[in-house]
Amino acid sequence: MKSNLISPFSINSHIMKKEESTRETFKLKKTANVTFNHPQHNHNENDVQKIYKIDSNKKSQALKETTSQHSDKDTSTRLSIKDWAKEDRPREKLERLGPAALSNAELLAILIGSGTPQFSAVDLMKTVMKTYKNNLNSLGKADIHELVTRFKGIGPAKAITILAACELGKRRQLEKIEERQDLGSATAVYNYMHPRMQDLDVEEAWILLLNQNYKLIKAESISHGGFTETAVDIRIIIREALLNHATILGLCHNHPSNNATPSSADDRLTLRVKKACDTMRIFFMDHVIICDGQYYSYREMGRL
Repeated sequence: MKSNLISPFSINSHIMKKEESTRETFKLKKTANVTFNHPQHNHNENDVQKIYKIDSNKKSQALKETTSQHSDKDTSTRLSIKDWAKEDRPREKLERLGPAALSNAELLAILIGSGTPQFSAVDLMKTVMKTYKNNLNSLGKADIHELVTRFKGIGPAKAITILAACELGKRRQLEKIEERQDLGSATAVYNYMHPRMQDLDVEEAWILLLNQNYKLIKAESISHGGFTETAVDIRIIIREALLNHATILGLCHNHPSNNATPSSADDRLTLRVKKACDTMRIFFMDHVIICDGQYYSYREMGRL
């Protein structure tokens, strides 16, 4: 008679076979995962390095494009001097306010004429002046090679222009102050004008523009006429006086006949000039008639 009881040995044998079966199944799955992996992940070490290198190149290119876009944006938003308000442009500013109203950088910018795509001429010269501690004397000691190699946008032509300006400033300091002729009397006017008029065979009229100390600013011929008269425009006389900042005005003309006696036309001209000068608050010093060896002065004769 067979027994229905299962021996302990049989149970153990069954458990062991089950465990071996499980291990074989796990091993098969693991091997399958390695052998039959997705093609996207089936790369060797070289392939991985290539992929990493490609990704890095893409990132670098993207960074360059972004930087370029920002640079283009900055360049496009920068205003050149011609886009500035008219009153801020160096040339117009100098014309309106005079050279003393401009900074050293603005004056140098007028000389060099242009800057770079990144910097206007004024900004470029501000950089140059800052490098030399805003001292023109220090800038003047630089040489062409130093300026060209040290500053982007400064070529040989601009470097030469800058150094030429510095040299002119230095030479101006060495020049003596110009001695201006003193024309405070009719005799002084005659001595100054006689060499210029003694050989004329027609009448000429000249104006003498003086400062408040009777020092000559400018002597200018305003009319070249005939044997006995010359036409004088009062408007030209006053315009020249104002443009040259004269506070005292003298008038003189010659008589080729060598007769110093004034004519009635000379008297009328004298009164008209005197009236115009009074209106513009300019002191009419004298009207002197120049002849060879003699003269006639309205002031000395008490007619002014």
